Amino acid sequence: MAVFTDNRKAFFNYEMLDKFEAGIELAGYEVKSIRAGQCNLKGAYCIVRGGEVYLIGMHVHPYQIKNMPTTYEPDQNRRLLLNKKEIAMLLSAEKSKGLTLVPLSLYSKGRRVKVEIAIAKGKKLHDKRDSIKKRDTNREMHRTLKE
Repeated sequence: MAVFTDNRKAFFNYEMLDKFEAGIELAGYEVKSIRAGQCNLKGAYCIVRGGEVYLIGMHVHPYQIKNMPTTYEPDQNRRLLLNKKEIAMLLSAEKSKGLTLVPLSLYSKGRRVKVEIAIAKGKKLHDKRDSIKKRDTNREMHRTLKE
């Protein structure tokens, strides 16, 4: 299982409540580009519309710019592949106040490209400060243990 990209900022800005694995609908040249590491999840999010889940804001750089179709848009909406029960859970979470759907990572599972998405709740400023403080104390503790 190779991880192509992570959304590290999501772990800092959100508290993860529940995680899901979803397939993603891609064209062949997009898969090549993702496997080459030319994609970015920064600022991406998911929405549920019409009984389907879409990933919005994921940037997939063209693999070979001269061979790309003229209508290719790197930031287009991409459909996620989930079963009905999971879509219903995501829809109810999206409707509740304060929760959002955030993509966490893009990875391969066999020959398929998968997206890990999470139901997340935004952190307040004091929660972020606590995360920074905890991270710094852990780092300092590991440094002292190494010596």
